[in-house]
Amino acid sequence: MIAFIRGTVAAYGADWIIVDNHGMGWRVAYPHTDRVRLNQDIQIFTYMHISENDMALYGFESLQEQDLFERLISVKGLGPKTAMNMLGRTTMNRLIESIENGDVSVLKSMPGIGAKTASQIILDLKGKLVTHESDDSKLSDELKDAAEGLKSLGYKQAEVAQAIREMAKQPGLTSEAYLKLALQFLMKKVR
Repeated sequence: MIAFIRGTVAAYGADWIIVDNHGMGWRVAYPHTDRVRLNQDIQIFTYMHISENDMALYGFESLQEQDLFERLISVKGLGPKTAMNMLGRTTMNRLIESIENGDVSVLKSMPGIGAKTASQIILDLKGKLVTHESDDSKLSDELKDAAEGLKSLGYKQAEVAQAIREMAKQPGLTSEAYLKLALQFLMKKVR
């Protein structure tokens, strides 16, 4: 299928863009139209959805976002338009954290998601979504050690990801100092 499209933004609307690729305009459903401008060079990863009544191309900023989209549409009762709206409403990491933490209220605040669908999303995806650690290679060895320490203490992946973001604000610490900082951060969240 079509893995990605590279070109310039020829037009865009509330939830779609048209990418001009060598004189051919591709209309793609896109959750981040607030981040594009006319004539901007762009590369988007794509997913083609074909159903009995429709054929549509969905676009994403990264392969990780596309993977999350595909996992969302695997949930019974959750279609591609609703999944796309979810990605447009919040950040990928916040969405993953909500699922991993079983936070039904955050999911219910998304357009087209009721209590039943929110519960189904958590049931189907909780524990299967790892916050995308594509930035893991950029982390220092000390940060990685501290993250492993948190995991061995039983913290969930979403909590570890939050702690990593907090710890990364203070570069140059030892593994022990990062771990202490992370534990203080996570304890404050519990209160």
